[in-house]
Parts: sequence; structure tokens; C-alpha cells
Amino acid sequence: MQRLVQLALDLFDPPGAPAAGPSPVAAGFKPNQPQALVDQAPVAPKTIVSRPAAPAVPLPSLLSPAEFRHPQASREVLLGDAVVAYALQRARRRSIGFTVGADGLSVRAPSWVTLGAVDAALREKSDWILRKLSEARERQQRMEGGRIVWAHGAELPYLGEPLRLVLDPSHSFAGKGGALVVAVEQGGSATPSLHIGLPHSASAAQVRDTVQAWLMRDARRHFTERLDHFAPLLGVRWASLRLSSANTRWGSAKADGSIRLNWRLLHYRPAIIDYVVAHELAHLRVMDHSPRFWDTVATVVPDYAQLRSHLRDEPAPLWD
Repeated sequence: MQRLVQLALDLFDPPGAPAAGPSPVAAGFKPNQPQALVDQAPVAPKTIVSRPAAPAVPLPSLLSPAEFRHPQASREVLLGDAVVAYALQRARRRSIGFTVGADGLSVRAPSWVTLGAVDAALREKSDWILRKLSEARERQQRMEGGRIVWAHGAELPYLGEPLRLVLDPSHSFAGKGGALVVAVEQGGSATPSLHIGLPHSASAAQVRDTVQAWLMRDARRHFTERLDHFAPLLGVRWASLRLSSANTRWGSAKADGSIRLNWRLLHYRPAIIDYVVAHELAHLRVMDHSPRFWDTVATVVPDYAQLRSHLRDEPAPLWD
């Protein structure tokens, strides 16, 4: 079965990581009873009233099993105590491939592999699959918890720091649409805020669209500066920059020097943005993800692995 299974593992998910051990309670651990209480235990009565025992309630009826369901699920399987409904696609390939994403588990398998063999392969790797599904669910919950409320006083991350929105109907700032204002408070701490020229009665959609327009202009400025910084260091030339709003991709590069970067990167701290910029520029030298490519990235961003892991694990806020 191992030959049929080809996992789409994360690059930085260390193989062979030890599984968490059972808790003391799960392992049958019972705290010792204090000695004084043991010595003073009452004597059992001579007459014992026998009563019929209550029928045992099956555990599955008390606890609903965890469920992970892909929107395009065509088949489901029980992995451990969890019901996993997955999207199965037949493809021209020699092995079974697993992918866990925001939607759930997707499986690609050759047409000659039976459904039973697919399910068996899933059970064989059930620990990895369930861990990845749980991580994806937790990530989605964090995203939902970080959803921005588009109104006066709302906060959103900007270059890794909280940025407060200020609706400024008097337009008391210079600039188009909005302006970054940094107020120095007592003690020397600086608190940035984004002033946008809208009344307090503006709708959530108006506030969101105005903030997005400002962020996209600022993203183009910031990205251009960093492209100009890293391109000479990598010995490449970039020709054009386009901004992307993709939900699952941070950037791309073409051999003709055109670069595409997601403006939502502006939510992250500058070091993470630098990693993505250097990553795409490195593709102008090596158009794959071979060891040679990662060595190229490391020449300008030595800690790219940690930055990439952070980008994967910390979702940007939802804008819907």
C-alpha cells in the first residue's frame, strides 16, 4: 500500500514527529486518596440492598464524532473517531495523492485503484490526515475571529502591527482617499492610524472599499521598493508588477520578468513580505522549487523557512 500513497506533506512538517502521549486521565491514572480519609472510611453495612444496574450508555451516543466534510465530497470514510467526507478525483497518475486545504481533504487516485484501496490508504495515514484537518479548521476559526468590522475605530493588521481606522469627514489630511497618521503619545510610543475621508454614517462596504484602495496603492509602493532592493542582489531584472487578490496564492513570476504579488501581504511584517518578494525574484533564475531554488532564496533571506512557516500558519484577516 505504501507504493500507492504519496502524501502532499508540508515542507516544514517534520517527518516522524512523536505523537502526543495520552493524558493521565486517558491512561487510567487516578490520584491517590489522602491517607487520613482512607483510615476514617466507614465500615460497610452488613445488609446490602441489591438494585438493578442502570443500562450502560454507549459512548458514541454521548459524544458526536468529529466530522470533516469537503464541499465537493463524493465519498466518506471513518478515520479513527472522525467521519471524513472527501473529494475524490480520478487522474492519470501512478499513486494516490492527498491534499488537505481550507475546504477539507481532496484525494487524487489512478482509475485502476479500487475504492477500497483508496479508503485503506486513507486509514493508513489517518493520523496525518486528521492532524492536518484539525489544523485547517483551527486556522479557519482564527480567520473568522479576526474578521474586520468596517466602521470607525476598527483595527486591522498593517505591516504586522495594529492599525486603527479613523473616519475623517473633514478630510483633514493630505492625500487621496486616506492617509497614514502617526501620533506620538506620552512616553514616546507611536500609535498609527489610517484616516479616510468618509462620514461616520458610511456603510461597511464604503469603508472597506476605501481602505482597500489605499492599501493597494501603498502595497504597490512598498513592493516596488523591495523588488528594486532584492533584484540586484539576485542578479535579475523584473519588468512589471501586478497586484493580486487571490485567496490561496501570495505571488507568482514569469520568465519574462513579470511579477504578481498579493496586496494582502501588507498585513504581515516587513520580513515576511521580503521573503515573498525574494521568492518570486528567485524564480527568474530558477523556475522550480528544486534545492537550487531554495539555495538561491537563502542567499538573500537566510531565515526563509521560518518566515514561510509563519506565513502559512498565520492567516490574513477576512475581508468579506
